[in-house]
Amino acid sequence: MSKSREYVIARYEVRGHKFEILVDPDRALEYREGRKVDLDEVLKGDYIYKDARRGDKASPEELVRVFGTEDVKTIADVVIKKGELQLTTEQRRRMLESKRKQVVNYIARSAVDPKTKTPIPPQRIEKAMEEARVSIDLYRGVEEQAAAVVKAISRILPIRIARAKFSVKVPPDIAARVAQDLKRLGEVKSEDWGKDGSFKLEFEVPAGLQYEVIDKINKVTKGQAEVKIEVF
Repeated sequence: MSKSREYVIARYEVRGHKFEILVDPDRALEYREGRKVDLDEVLKGDYIYKDARRGDKASPEELVRVFGTEDVKTIADVVIKKGELQLTTEQRRRMLESKRKQVVNYIARSAVDPKTKTPIPPQRIEKAMEEARVSIDLYRGVEEQAAAVVKAISRILPIRIARAKFSVKVPPDIAARVAQDLKRLGEVKSEDWGKDGSFKLEFEVPAGLQYEVIDKINKVTKGQAEVKIEVF
């Protein structure tokens, strides 16, 4: 398990019992949010404590009684996901800023101006969040918070979460070569090979990515594709 000095306490209280573990603050938050992080990178010690600052360890009997096991990783999973992280002021500030950027980027990828159906730059989204005095919750997921943020800033900035459906057709002379690359650009809805060897593909992406995807299509096909876009 990781042994570097920077750590915080994750605490979980259940049925009158308190349990604490030492964790890496960044890795613990990522683990809590469901990202693929090995617990060995999260944990900063090999023990479950009743009071980590005093070094008061929980007994094996108490762990089995409450968690049904004394396995550190199994218990740590519960403590991190259901408990609370004790962060320093600097750690909280830094992690809140990181979470804020994640929320902004998610919205920029997923939302459009409902009138023009075009993407909205991250800078405009951040400015609207400042004007609306939107607060970011360190422990709530990015997607969940994004929906609430969009609702809050919609009074200031015309915005809505949307998807973009691409209909792409490429000619026979390049179809076989580019088909797989095109299918990697989004969530494929349908594909069809014409008798003449041409290829038609329909796929969806978050609406905020439409310009980026257009550039990729042109790069892959060297400008030879017929492209139609529907934002919904």
